[in-house]
Amino acid sequence: MRHDALNQASRILLTILLVAVGGIALLMARTAGFGLPDASGLLPQAVVGAAWNDQVALISGHAGNDSGAVCEDAAGNVLLTEASINATVAEQTARRLRRAGADVTILDEYDDRLRGLEASVLVSIHADSCIDASGYKAAVHTYSQIPETSARLLACIDQAYPAATGLPHHPDTVTHNMTEYHAFKRIDPQTPAAIVELGFLGGDQALLVDHPERAAKGITDGILCFLEGESAARQAAEAAP
Repeated sequence: MRHDALNQASRILLTILLVAVGGIALLMARTAGFGLPDASGLLPQAVVGAAWNDQVALISGHAGNDSGAVCEDAAGNVLLTEASINATVAEQTARRLRRAGADVTILDEYDDRLRGLEASVLVSIHADSCIDASGYKAAVHTYSQIPETSARLLACIDQAYPAATGLPHHPDTVTHNMTEYHAFKRIDPQTPAAIVELGFLGGDQALLVDHPERAAKGITDGILCFLEGESAARQAAEAAP
C-alpha cells in the first residue's frame, strides 16, 4: 500500500516537473520570438536587447483633439475616422515594443508631456485621407538639430514599414505639416522623432481596418531597427581607442 502511494506521488511530481519545464521552454521560446503565428500570420515579438528599458514615445494622431480625416457614405454617415485607426495601431505598436523590452508611453496629439520630452525615439502615428489612393509616407523635422540621427530613423522606417505592410512609398504627398510637425518643435531637440502616415483611409482601408497589426509591426520594426543601430554605434564608439 505504501509502495503504491509512493509510486503515485512520484508520478504526480514527475508530471508537475514536466509541466514546469514545458512552461519555461514555452516562455523562453516566446522571448526569443518563436511560437505559432497569430491569426494574421505574424510571429510573436521577440525581446530585443537594444530596446531594453529604452524610452519610446508614440503619439496617437489626433487623440484628445479631433477625429482627423473622416470617411462618410453618400448620406453623410461617418464610416471611419483617422483617430480610431491611429489609436488601434498605436496600442498594438506599444504592445509589440513592450514585448521587445522597451518602456513605451502613448501620448495625445497635443499632450502636455511633449514639452521638452526626452526619449530614445518619438514616432507620431497618423493616416491619410479617404481618397482612392495607396501608399505610406514618413518624415522627420526639416530643421532637426540631429540631422544624421533623424536620417537613420527615417531610413529604418522606410525599410521596415513597406516590408511589413506591402504598401508603396508615397513621397509626393509629404507636406509641411509633416516636415514641420508641431511636436518636433516641442520635444527636446536631441530626441529623434518622425511622423508616419500609415496609408490612405480610402485606398488602403482594407489593410488599416482589417489588419492594423501589420501596420503596427511595420512601425515597431522601424523603431527597433533604429534602436539597434544606435546601440551598435554607441558600442563601437566606446570600444574605439
